[in-house]
Amino acid sequence: MYNGMTIAEKILAKKSGKKKVEPGEIIEAEVDYIMVNDVTGLPAFEVFENFNVAPLRDKIVLIPDHYVPNKDVPSAEQAKAMRIFAKKYNLPYYYEVGSSGVCHQHMIEKGFAAPGRLIVGADSHTCSYGALGAFSTGIGSTEAACAMALGNLWFRVPESQKFIIEGKTRKYVMGKDVILHIIGDIGVDGALYKSMEFYGSTVESFPLADRISIANMTVEAGAKAGIIPPDNTVYEYLKGRVIGEYEPVFADSTAEYIETFSYDAIEIPCTVAKPYLPSNIAPASELGDITIDQAYLGSCTNGRIEDLRIAAKILKGKKIHPNVRMIVVPASKEVYEQALEEGIIKVFLDANAYVSGPTCGACLGGYMGVLARGERCISSTNRNFIGRMGHKESEVYLANPAVVAASAITGRITDPGEVEHG
Repeated sequence: MYNGMTIAEKILAKKSGKKKVEPGEIIEAEVDYIMVNDVTGLPAFEVFENFNVAPLRDKIVLIPDHYVPNKDVPSAEQAKAMRIFAKKYNLPYYYEVGSSGVCHQHMIEKGFAAPGRLIVGADSHTCSYGALGAFSTGIGSTEAACAMALGNLWFRVPESQKFIIEGKTRKYVMGKDVILHIIGDIGVDGALYKSMEFYGSTVESFPLADRISIANMTVEAGAKAGIIPPDNTVYEYLKGRVIGEYEPVFADSTAEYIETFSYDAIEIPCTVAKPYLPSNIAPASELGDITIDQAYLGSCTNGRIEDLRIAAKILKGKKIHPNVRMIVVPASKEVYEQALEEGIIKVFLDANAYVSGPTCGACLGGYMGVLARGERCISSTNRNFIGRMGHKESEVYLANPAVVAASAITGRITDPGEVEHG
C-alpha cells in the first residue's frame, strides 16, 4: 500500500528528483534561494572563495540587517565585506541599507518565498517562509557557501508532526500566542529536527502576518521547518510580488505523521513566555505584578504592519508609562512607509515611543535597546535566553504586540483587555 507524503517530504522529493522520500533518508536537493545577512555573510564569503568558481548569481540574496546602521568598526567591516562580494560578482539581489529591512520580512515582501520552494538561509529564523508553504530552514555559513557554489545541499528528511488548531480566538489573541502555547506544550525540543505542519480553521482564518509569526518560532521548538499549507491568502499576497513561477505543494491524505496535536483556539489566552525559555509560558493576565523597564515592538516575529496596527490601536490617545521606554521597529521599509501613511507612526510618537528604522539590533542584544543589569523587557521577539537582549541578569518576556503595547501603558505585564477603550 502506498503511504503518502507530508508537505516537507513532497518538497524534498521534488527538489532531489525523487518520486518519494522517507524520514531519515539522506538526500541531495537543489535549493531555490540562499540568503545570508551581514553577520553570517563574511564567513560564508571566505569559505566560498576556496571553491574558485563563479557563484550562482540568481540564487543568492544578501541582506544586511543585524547591525543596521553599523554600530562599530567590526560591524562596518562585516557590511563592507558583503558590498565587496556583491560588486565582485555583480549579484542582482543585494539590498543596501535604506532599501530593505529585516532579512526574513524582506525575503517574503520581495517574492523570494513562495509555495513549494526550498530555501536556505544563514539565520535560524529562515523557517519563517513556511508560512507561505515553502520548506525553509536555517543553515551555517559554511553550508551557505557550498550552496552558493553548487546550488544544492544535503538534507536528512525530517519526520513530520501535525498541529490542528480549530475555532475562533479570543480578542487580542494572535499567531504569536498560538505558537507560544504550542511550544509551552511540547517544549523547546518537542519538534527537534522535525517538520511542524499547521492545519485547522484558526490557522486558515489568520492573516499572513500571524502565520509568519507561527512559522518563525517553530525553530524555538527545535524544528527543522514549520509549514502552513498555502491558500488564497498567500496567492493574493504574491500577486505582482513573487519572482518567477511557483507550484503549491500539499500533503497527501495518506501522509504519515509521527505525532498529531489538537488545540481549541478559545482555550488559548494572550500568552507570555517568561525567562529564560520560550516554553516557560503563562497567561498575560496572571503576570500583572511583574513591572517592566522596556517594551519592544518589532523583529522578524512581529514587526509587520498588522502588528503595528494593533499596538497603535491600544496606544492611541495614551502615553507610555513614565517608568517605561518603548522601542518600535518596523520590520522593513515597506512596513515603515505604510505605517507612516496610516498615521501609525504618529500614534507611537504621540505616546512617547521611540521609533527606529528597520534593524535586528535590539532583538539579539546587539545594540539599541540593550538591557542593563536587573532590567525587564516585554518583547515581541522570539527568544528570551539568558542575556539575549543585554546583561545576563536582565529578563526578557515574550508576548504578542497587543500585550507589549498594553504593558507599555501600565508599566507592568498586562492583558490588553485591561486597557482597551470604547
